[in-house]
Amino acid sequence: MSLKIAIAGSSGRMGRMLIEAVADSTDCQLAVALDRAGSPALGLDATAFLGKESGVLITDDISTLANADVLIDFTRPEGTLAHLAVCRKHGVNIVIGTTGMSEADKAVITAAATDIGVVYAQNMSVGVNLVFKLLEVAARSLATGYDIEILEMHHRMKVDAPSGTALRMGEVVAEAQGRQLKDVAVYDREGITGERAPSTIGFATLRGGDVVGDHTVIFAGMGERVEVSHKASSRLIYSAGSLRAARFLSDKKNGLFDMQDVLGLR
Repeated sequence: MSLKIAIAGSSGRMGRMLIEAVADSTDCQLAVALDRAGSPALGLDATAFLGKESGVLITDDISTLANADVLIDFTRPEGTLAHLAVCRKHGVNIVIGTTGMSEADKAVITAAATDIGVVYAQNMSVGVNLVFKLLEVAARSLATGYDIEILEMHHRMKVDAPSGTALRMGEVVAEAQGRQLKDVAVYDREGITGERAPSTIGFATLRGGDVVGDHTVIFAGMGERVEVSHKASSRLIYSAGSLRAARFLSDKKNGLFDMQDVLGLR
């Protein structure tokens, strides 16, 4: 039996890639295509941009989520949380790739996972999640005598900074060294800042053009520098990882998971 997938943000770049990935799969079917109220795409067939018909019309009626097995959501925090509430009500699992979540938002996600299966990851790429594992090793090995800086660049339309992936990289490094990112992160430097505090983790953010996503974690020591990087050239990596996460949830009744769980990297 095919896994019935709902896609949020269906007329956006990520939404369309997710729809195309579902359409090309042999074990998933598109059940619901959501978009924001007032979107010019409302009422259109969800796969019209591919030159074919799915029979699923794009809608802003979030109650239709009850017709799906799992929702994949890469929208905005406020939209994702509204969708999450409906999924929780109807027992629909959810894959969340939305970035910019506050601590309060994350608490809502954690609470919902007591009733439904949730994969929440700030990056759905298989490669990025492998990098997270590599960063654990590097952070433990380079815990003394190395300054840590995280550099990320994304397209000009990205609305949050630093990226969710960069923040997760910082969390992975800090946790591997027995620290909390909130206690050591430095997000702004301007003017006379004084010498760099050795215990901090610095962030630098670049925005421009159509960059899908570049991330580099730099461990800078005296006489050497170790860099762990990931560069994305297509959003297809996120749609492929998202479907993998949706399949992972197919036999889950509840629980909060991330891509490390999906990929068996725990």
